[in-house]
Amino acid sequence: MIERSVRSSTGGSLKVREDGPARGLPVFSLHGTPGSRLPFPGFAEDAAAKGIRLIGYDRPGYGGSSPVADRKVGDVADDVATIADALGIDRFAVWGFSGGGAPALGCAARLPKRVVGAAVIAGVAPYPAEGLDWLAGTGEANATDFELMLRDRAAWEAKSRADRDDMMGWDLAKLRDGFSSLCSEIDRRALSDEVAGYLLQEMRDGLGPGERGMVEDNLATIRPWGFDPRAVRVPTQVWHGGEDRFVPFSHGKWVAARVPHAEPHLLPQEGHLSIWLRCVPEVHRWLAARF
Repeated sequence: MIERSVRSSTGGSLKVREDGPARGLPVFSLHGTPGSRLPFPGFAEDAAAKGIRLIGYDRPGYGGSSPVADRKVGDVADDVATIADALGIDRFAVWGFSGGGAPALGCAARLPKRVVGAAVIAGVAPYPAEGLDWLAGTGEANATDFELMLRDRAAWEAKSRADRDDMMGWDLAKLRDGFSSLCSEIDRRALSDEVAGYLLQEMRDGLGPGERGMVEDNLATIRPWGFDPRAVRVPTQVWHGGEDRFVPFSHGKWVAARVPHAEPHLLPQEGHLSIWLRCVPEVHRWLAARF
């Protein structure tokens, strides 16, 4: 494992972590909201076994990365390209989970000569999206938060600060309680002590400096993304579960239908966490074959 800071195109710093062989196939993993560069241990082990150099970084405002106001979803492509340049990497693959799903798609759209393949795992569609009832099927915690963000920005930002402070004090029981309205039965089963412990560690690391990373992630969702999913020409997989209450199944269907030649993996019996645990080893195998 190697950690370093890379100077960003905006003049700040980006905290980067590498796992796996130094000369392995470079694959960027983009974390959820909230989150950080820390990989789930099982995924790091799987990547190493497949000869993958797994690269994660804190999006601006999280962990060790400088905050950036008014960022767009597609700006992640600039960060990833900057990191790749600093690491001497020309071509690479990328996958993103949940809040990292749309940024992974942005990398595919904006870096077509460098991205060999991309995977979107339980990612959101743009807001608003033609033909999509954006909140239908969303669990209460996320739906309430999103509606407040649209209705009263100041109140929502105050709530985000309070939510961050609360999450920093969570233990396993409080995390499960905080996720209760978002977890379908299959996701409750997926939320083992190992998975819950990792999520706590990742959230604490990412939210350590404050709530700005999480706030800007969420605001970026409702701004113009800076790219059109229809413009993607890179080989792309879209994974989504029908029992997902964090990001409803309809979002995955929407994205898969609009990314040209996307390879859809729309699995009705999977949830948000369960599909992540299930698919990442398959995604690693598929991305490694793209080089």
